[in-house]
Amino acid sequence: MRRREFIAGLGSAAAWPFAARAQGSSVPVIGYLSSGSLETRRDSLAIFLRSLVETGYVEGRNVTIEYRSADDHYDRLPALAADLVRRQVAVIYTAGSTAAALAAKAATQSIPIVFVVGSDPVQSGLVASLNRPGGNLTGVTVLQSELTAKRLEILHEVVPTATLIAHLSNPANPIFANAELREVQAAGRVLGLRMLTLNASSSSEIEAAFESLIQKKVGALLLGADPSFQLSHRNQLVALAARYRIPTIYDRRADVAVGGLMSYGGDVADAVHQSALLTGRILRVRFKT
Repeated sequence: MRRREFIAGLGSAAAWPFAARAQGSSVPVIGYLSSGSLETRRDSLAIFLRSLVETGYVEGRNVTIEYRSADDHYDRLPALAADLVRRQVAVIYTAGSTAAALAAKAATQSIPIVFVVGSDPVQSGLVASLNRPGGNLTGVTVLQSELTAKRLEILHEVVPTATLIAHLSNPANPIFANAELREVQAAGRVLGLRMLTLNASSSSEIEAAFESLIQKKVGALLLGADPSFQLSHRNQLVALAARYRIPTIYDRRADVAVGGLMSYGGDVADAVHQSALLTGRILRVRFKT
């Protein structure tokens, strides 16, 4: 699987030219940068912290974490990333967002950055290649946007009578949204489906989008894999799909756990685990512990 190859290629943190420098402080600081709120990332944060323990780092004991969250306001990410750089953190961890990873990359060329993203990191400009990423970034991708075609295919098989299928996208996260839209359009053409893309970034816009689905007689919905949909608006989206009786496919198993119809996607929990191990490995090299 491409994600496994990616991990293997990016896992060589010890080879980075700046990695051998020890920091001035005896306790390293991780900058945790999230596009969503910390509350919505509570489960993934718990996985991250437990995985750090596997590398010997325990928050509050021998590592400090500076948390910065954009609360789904993606335009805040550059300032938050710049603040972490000013605080001279040892490593920046970007939680589940291409936009956060790009903001961190723009803010520093020297501080190591570990990311978890749902799109191709080469296509989005995060790294030069999968086997030789270069620069100061490493991480894990679950290729959520690249699995969009398969989600659409499954949805079509389950609801073959749907003559019009909608795709809900978040325009506030344009890099991910555009990558996903390309996949949707290509897959729709291959399957011979009529596709309708609707945009929503807030609760009120999501509500309006579902009302539009009914007006346009949409037969099924392909939910975009945007982090805010999967975390901040998960319960609302599942409830609206049930209320309007719109067969919907999601990208995470957690959506099905709260009542969603079906899902297909990468193992996000494993991706967080692997990225946390990379973060701990970088700290060990930089602090020679």
